[in-house]
Amino acid sequence: MNTAMNTGMTEPATTPRIRMETKEITVDYGNNRGVRNVSLEFEDRKVNALIGPSGCGKTTFLRALNRMHDLMRGVTVTGQALLDGDDIYAPGVDPVTVRRRIGMVFQKPTPFPTMSIFDNVVAGLKLVGIRDRDRLLEVAERSLKQAALWDEVADRLKSPASRLSGGQQQRLSIARALAVEPDVLLMDEPTSSLDPAATRRIEELVGVLKEDVTIIIVTHNMQQAARISDVTSFFLDGEVIETGPTDKMFTNPEDERTEQYVTGRFG
Repeated sequence: MNTAMNTGMTEPATTPRIRMETKEITVDYGNNRGVRNVSLEFEDRKVNALIGPSGCGKTTFLRALNRMHDLMRGVTVTGQALLDGDDIYAPGVDPVTVRRRIGMVFQKPTPFPTMSIFDNVVAGLKLVGIRDRDRLLEVAERSLKQAALWDEVADRLKSPASRLSGGQQQRLSIARALAVEPDVLLMDEPTSSLDPAATRRIEELVGVLKEDVTIIIVTHNMQQAARISDVTSFFLDGEVIETGPTDKMFTNPEDERTEQYVTGRFG
């Protein structure tokens, strides 16, 4: 029996689940500081946009969220990045495992051009030793459907990925990231090299994908951020100036610098 209903009291609001959180993340390139003490929370199954002028630290921060900087010499990351409460930078944590749980889609499509569409999608699974053909086919179909690409390529899975259009190649890159079933999907300006039609398809796809995965997207396109994100964070000079619900950030920001940027007075 529902006690709250019998007493006329309302049910307490459900606390949003924080899928990922950073605590004072700082990234140094030698003597240059790219990101400074960034602390943010990312709710589960939300689209989080990172905005700000070029060179402000958005992509540097994004790459810190799945240890991409480990692949670069001379880059130091301090602070914590927590996935479901566990620090991905803790001693003994395998960065390859981190990147399976936190996928990445880059600014330009990154298919393996000499490989087939099918092999592109399942590349990550093969990398960890999965060879069962039926399972690979199942995952490929599921991932391509999630990426809204299946209907366009179902009859040519053995064709080279290089034959796809730019927009299709980007959706293929998304399918490859989804194949390993990540908890978080990072997207670094995924539509900047695409035409308006392909951009629209990717934006529509983001709206569908957030039902299953937390999305953190870097974008220079203010209209895009307003259209697709639930939460927006404004970066400037390596720091987060302000973060909040997207509609508030674009209509009633608290910081004057945020207002100047979103209204086009600089950047």
